[in-house]
Amino acid sequence: MSSTAAPGSVVGRPPGRRLPSLKGGWGAIPFVAPALAVLLFFLVVPVVWTIAMSFNTGAGLRFRRWVGFDNFERLLTRDGRFLDTDEWPWSGALINNIRWLVVYTLLCLILGLITAVLATRVRYEAVFKAIIFIPLAISGVAVALIWRFVYSPDPSLGVLNAAIDTLGGDPVSWLGQENTVNYAIILAYVWASTGFVMVVLSAALKGISQEVIEAARTDGASEWQIFRRIQFPLLSLPIAVITVWLIINVIKVFDIVYIMTNGGPGGASRVIAFSYYVETFQNGQGGYGAAVAVVMLLLIVPVMLLNIRRFRSEAIQA
Repeated sequence: MSSTAAPGSVVGRPPGRRLPSLKGGWGAIPFVAPALAVLLFFLVVPVVWTIAMSFNTGAGLRFRRWVGFDNFERLLTRDGRFLDTDEWPWSGALINNIRWLVVYTLLCLILGLITAVLATRVRYEAVFKAIIFIPLAISGVAVALIWRFVYSPDPSLGVLNAAIDTLGGDPVSWLGQENTVNYAIILAYVWASTGFVMVVLSAALKGISQEVIEAARTDGASEWQIFRRIQFPLLSLPIAVITVWLIINVIKVFDIVYIMTNGGPGGASRVIAFSYYVETFQNGQGGYGAAVAVVMLLLIVPVMLLNIRRFRSEAIQA
């Protein structure tokens, strides 16, 4: 004799009984296991292997001899190409990255913020944003090649020197002088990165309630006061996120330096990632190159921790 299931009940399960819950989250493991496996293989294992390699000599994936902290001692005290403290101002790849950190980050934030604010006040906003954003869509190699022509010492090729020649000045070898080469490369990379900063900050500006801004205008606040007291404080979180992105870009910058100057002249434009490439792939010193990579990692980790801490504080305040 068959029975009829009650409306709303599930066939095969007695009415009133619930399926057992997956306690402790263990039931999610089959779903996250593929992603964890990818992270383990492509992130955790290479990081651990690189750290282990930095305490050894060797090449490729082969350890030869344990040397302890000798690679780091040589890197920070005896390798003038990485850090030269014998004369002031200090020089080397690490100092160049610090120069990049200050100049590149500040210029991108300032120019990106200015263009984001201006974009909301121009008639053809979409066209204006597209023009500023186009360099971001170009690969780093293409950006480097474009700016090599811009900086060419030949006035018939180089835009800057053509302008200087028109004004009656002498051509300048922007990429051939130690005192100008780093700033010339930084300017080229700023040109390629400002569009991203502008887009993010422009979206954040549009997310600010217009009612608050209109109320401030009604109360007699000027545009500068509105920006300084309302808009800029509300942009603190997007600016923090963009700053982290820019800092990471600075620490791992490589392609534009390699194409524009190959670290020259005389190693004046070397950066940390370029030093890693040279030591590992050109000089065949895998252990020493791994020490350079570990220094790069140590510079990135504090930035990420500060960003995570800031996100948590913002979440608590919300």
